[in-house]
Amino acid sequence: MPKLAPPTALDLRRDPLPLLGRTALVTGASRRGGIGCAVARRLAAYGASVYLHHHVPHDAGQPWGADPEGPEGVAALVREARADPDARVVHGPGDLSGTEAPAALIATAAEALGGRLDILVANHALSGSDGTLDTIDAAMLDAHWAVDTRSVILLIQAYARLRSTPTDGTDRAPGGRVMMMTSGQDLAGGMPDEIAYGLAKGALASATRSLATSLAEIGVTVNTVNPGPVDTDYLSGADYDAIAAMFPSGRWGMPDDPARLIAWLATDEAGWITGQVIDSEGGLRR
Repeated sequence: MPKLAPPTALDLRRDPLPLLGRTALVTGASRRGGIGCAVARRLAAYGASVYLHHHVPHDAGQPWGADPEGPEGVAALVREARADPDARVVHGPGDLSGTEAPAALIATAAEALGGRLDILVANHALSGSDGTLDTIDAAMLDAHWAVDTRSVILLIQAYARLRSTPTDGTDRAPGGRVMMMTSGQDLAGGMPDEIAYGLAKGALASATRSLATSLAEIGVTVNTVNPGPVDTDYLSGADYDAIAAMFPSGRWGMPDDPARLIAWLATDEAGWITGQVIDSEGGLRR
């Protein structure tokens, strides 16, 4: 096989819109203050069309509550960030705990974005319904497995099948990207108070390399990001200040911090990065 030629001077110049013409599905984008919204805004700012998945009943049942402006408020922020005025920003609901829901979401998103799906960011997760080893039960474990792990694998399966069978009769489009989200369950201290969540997210981290190998033959990279503690408006007061003090910068991560990394992983610049679990924690001192 011939070697790739070194980049030309023109090749070295950064494309100001590296995702122009590409399409993305971002799950768990139901709140303006969340990571999903921040990721979608970055992708749109890089030129992509974006489908925003949301499950408002989940947020409504959490202490922070649902976004008062609803999914359309999130979509409005993403549209505001668009670099391409013709790029599409579409949103739709989905309870991904069902076995058929992930494949249905992939099909819906692809149809809404013109029949093609280049980028999948599996950002959704189940919060709550958890505890220590002594307090968890089978229902908690099953609920986190269904949403945090099984649905992500089924999303990737459906995405891979879509990418493997182009509908327009041409070669597969370049730039296939999958990004999953994990947490600090494998780092110092683990997550002893969130056993069900930590196990489910740990499974994704463990599967990253296997999934990357499986999707390499269809030209898709797979990486997983651990964003560390991110200020998504779920904590305040002394507990908030204590976490902030653990960062050398003295501040929490903000949603756009992991969004920058995830958006870069979606570009051609990251085409040689796959099978990696990447910690984006701002030097957090555990």
